[in-house]
Amino acid sequence: MPAGLLISPLKLTHVKGIIYTGGELTDLVTLARLPVYLQAFLREQNGVVAYFGGLHLRGCVAAPGWHSLAGVWQGERALWRTYAALKKSDIPFAQDCAGNQFLLRGDAVLFLDTETGELADLEVDFKHFLFGAEKFPVDALGLEPLRAFQQAGGVLRPGQLLSLYPPLCIAPKNAASRPSAKAVPVSLRLAWLASFHEQIKHLPDGQAVTFDPL
Repeated sequence: MPAGLLISPLKLTHVKGIIYTGGELTDLVTLARLPVYLQAFLREQNGVVAYFGGLHLRGCVAAPGWHSLAGVWQGERALWRTYAALKKSDIPFAQDCAGNQFLLRGDAVLFLDTETGELADLEVDFKHFLFGAEKFPVDALGLEPLRAFQQAGGVLRPGQLLSLYPPLCIAPKNAASRPSAKAVPVSLRLAWLASFHEQIKHLPDGQAVTFDPL
């Protein structure tokens, strides 16, 4: 039995800062395409936004669009259409506070940097990804930008991601400075990231680039 099949009783009961839960399963077509262990998980809890926006686990829903797994997996703005490292079969089940993506390829969890398009194998399965997020959320989910945003009085609401300026892949003149952050709709953030990636993907390291902030 694959390790992922053991997670069905897990309901993220120890995850903090839950600000949204997905409710009823309304996209059964997409659900049927998922691995059995992910189907079992989503039947228990149809996606969630946790850590006050630090982790968004998508659900099988027709609406809202920002919570729909199908939209970023199979729709017109599916992530594999923009990022060459992805396969059509990769399942973008979650994202972090800035719109970087967590995907399933087989039983492996991959991390997509949506600025650069770089793909990394996290060397965990879905179950252990969730355990890691619960035990080490700051490191596992890259929560530093969100914490700085919150310390400045910001609030990330369901359906929003952080827009970071300058992008993290661009070295600032002052290495000690932090990027500015603001809350924007998920669709706008992902569209901006896709556009930015298209502009830089063929540029050599150190090349100057001009872009409009979101």
